[in-house]
Amino acid sequence: MISELAQIEAAKKGSVEAFTSLVNGYRPGLLRFLVTRTSTYADAEDALQDTLINAYRYLHSYDSRWRFSTWLYRIAVNNAAKIRRADTVELGELSSEESGPLEQCVAAADRENLWLSARNLLSDEAYAAMWLRYVEDMSVKDISAVLERSVSWTKVNLLRARRLLEAKLSNETGGSPMQSENSEAHG
Repeated sequence: MISELAQIEAAKKGSVEAFTSLVNGYRPGLLRFLVTRTSTYADAEDALQDTLINAYRYLHSYDSRWRFSTWLYRIAVNNAAKIRRADTVELGELSSEESGPLEQCVAAADRENLWLSARNLLSDEAYAAMWLRYVEDMSVKDISAVLERSVSWTKVNLLRARRLLEAKLSNETGGSPMQSENSEAHG
């Protein structure tokens, strides 16, 4: 197995095979991330395609001091922002006259999904930080690089987002909030 750094160097020298091998491992995670940042699955696929094209085109600018995944996700964030449409309607916003039983059922199930709740509750950047931390398992340092924010901003916003979600969940379930963020705030 060739190391990531060796694949990057080979790709920089023009090896399409090395680049393909390099990014194939990131495709599923990038697509999952982009689905959360765009209005439709098709938009996410378009953003993924644009991300991979831009990564190949600008691979010469990659700085090996950063993790390759951080650089790739930064490109993905930029491409998702370009594609995102302000005029799309989310399922949760459809009125009963505009949707059939299937859409109403999907919307009801979506409201119970933690990540969809987070999507509706948090700012785009706070949601992205949460997703990168808990789904993509990125470090706080890498998240701050992807979002082009300071490490302090990232830590504070992760903590605030967890507290906000915890409050929402405790209100929905009628329980009292758990006090577990102290151990997570230092990680």
